[in-house]
Amino acid sequence: MFQPPKKLYPFESNWHVIDGIRLHYLDEGPRDAPVILMVHGNPTWSFYYRKLVLALRDRYRCVVPDHIGCGLSDKPSDNQYHYTLASRISDLASLMGHLKVTNPVHLIVHDWGGMIGFGWAAQRPEQIASMVISNTAAFPLPTGKKFPTALGLVRVPLLGSLLVRGFNAFSAIAARVAFKKPVSAEVRAGYTGPYDSWSNRIATLRFVQDIPLGSADQAFKIVQATEVSLADFKQKPCLLAWGELDFVFDLHFLNKWKEIFKQARVISHKDCGHYLLEDAGEPLIQSIAHFLDSQGDGLARI
Repeated sequence: MFQPPKKLYPFESNWHVIDGIRLHYLDEGPRDAPVILMVHGNPTWSFYYRKLVLALRDRYRCVVPDHIGCGLSDKPSDNQYHYTLASRISDLASLMGHLKVTNPVHLIVHDWGGMIGFGWAAQRPEQIASMVISNTAAFPLPTGKKFPTALGLVRVPLLGSLLVRGFNAFSAIAARVAFKKPVSAEVRAGYTGPYDSWSNRIATLRFVQDIPLGSADQAFKIVQATEVSLADFKQKPCLLAWGELDFVFDLHFLNKWKEIFKQARVISHKDCGHYLLEDAGEPLIQSIAHFLDSQGDGLARI
């Protein structure tokens, strides 16, 4: 089983079993501290948030799951697990129930984490203390945004399996094009390491196949309902952090978020891509930390 270098990922692993399948998660920081829930996308995993966890775990409880099929979580077959948005939201609810987290939560989302995180939050809006939203969506494709041709090819049944599961055309390519600033080979390997075989790449393919583009897609009604629920969060503190060179979650998505959350603070990076926390680095991490610390809820021990 893949294990990232401790110097890059110096955390203790935790496991939550759902119907016999192990979901891996980080639970770093004081148990009585304010909770930050960080929800990743495809094809990343909790590794994406590692520097943010290190910056915050002295005064926050950082909960960071690996979705089933991703990172260090189990990678079951289709016969064992339904790789759908509904399952992802249910898994997140199961984890938070297992952790008995009932106090306010600071929600941080990226990529598919937006649909999953807000799908979970929609059922408990009163529990959300603040939001950090980065290169993601929780609504259908914005008007004027064309679905990328490369992703369309991955959705073609046999071709998608060959490209993603056979040739690792999703995780490996993302580890090249999703960065716009130099990173080490060791960091790239941290992103691709969990997806090192046909069977271990099942989630990276199923995520793309589950993208809700229209009413025929399973997740579409969930995402429509999630978009409606965003009205419940319009008074919540919000930080929009964006990498403008993202070829999928581009300015069409950022502008949609800005329309929804007019109260949001916006940090937009013209020279950064999809893996924004890597590209923007320490200045962005400190900006996120300052945003969280400034909530004034009397909980954070600054």
